[in-house]
Amino acid sequence: MIEVRDLTKRYGPVEAVRGVSFTVGKDQVLGFLGPNGAGKTTIMKILTGYHFPTEGTALVEGISVQEDPVGIKSRIGYLPESVPLYGDLTPREYLSFIAQARLIPRGDRPEKIRSAMEACGLLTVEHKRIETLSKGYKQRLGLAQAIIHDPPILILDEPTSGLDPNQIIEIRSLIKELGKRKTVILSTHILQEVEAVCSQVLILNEGRIAAQGRPEEIAGTMKGSDTWELTLRGADPAALAGELDRIGGSLGSVEAGPGGTVTVSFFLQNREGSGENAGGESTGGESADDLYADGERIFDWAVSRGFKILRMNRKRLSLEDIFVKLTSEEGDRG
Repeated sequence: MIEVRDLTKRYGPVEAVRGVSFTVGKDQVLGFLGPNGAGKTTIMKILTGYHFPTEGTALVEGISVQEDPVGIKSRIGYLPESVPLYGDLTPREYLSFIAQARLIPRGDRPEKIRSAMEACGLLTVEHKRIETLSKGYKQRLGLAQAIIHDPPILILDEPTSGLDPNQIIEIRSLIKELGKRKTVILSTHILQEVEAVCSQVLILNEGRIAAQGRPEEIAGTMKGSDTWELTLRGADPAALAGELDRIGGSLGSVEAGPGGTVTVSFFLQNREGSGENAGGESTGGESADDLYADGERIFDWAVSRGFKILRMNRKRLSLEDIFVKLTSEEGDRG
């Protein structure tokens, strides 16, 4: 559906996007995740034909944004961060105007308008003035104008910006439902947004891709992504760093507890075969067998050293941990 290759965008001396490449398939929800100024909105404007790239190519259903920007716009529904609405109109009047602007045939407009309002939950407010609506309903109306021409692709820039918690839940639910039958690109800097809505993640930082894939795939490629916490009896806190080297563990913290106990947290690294197939190629994730093998390895190590395990817990690397780590590393390299 969407293919981007070596995309670069410069504004004078400022390089907003730097050699970005990715693809988005049918019925996928891709989340652009990154801090403000990471290049998310710039890429979206290129994909919608509002900006042209300085270098590289962007194809939407095989059509180049540079060669046919009008054709691109007919295939995309776009929700900008600030929804352009006319407060003196009603939702029905506003969508009627959008239907005309989208060149929807006159005979088809009533059904298209009704369908868009129904999908976005606007039928109860269709005759109220837009200026009297809540931010949540205005955002719903923004989504309705994006889907009124039934495009195969939706591009949504910060769709829950400024909404209260209940409104955020409603909009996220609506986006997930739309993602079942459309390709959706969702831009946000809210980590929970991506976890709640997106099947794929693309993390941007300073105009570059820091990571892409499913959250669990990204975590699986990061060294030290498995964090374990043990409470032991019989272990010497001062010697634990050396002891953990035996199983490829990297010490995080050690805390002495009552009754001669020690609580230690560490990253488990250098697993043999984890996330790989027989040919040594990445399978893009971690299996249950990997997890059990790790637990067994830790247990066997503790027994061999004469330690008693009183408590054992594994913490998955969260999307927030991934984001902070990747963007920090990118900033250090830059």
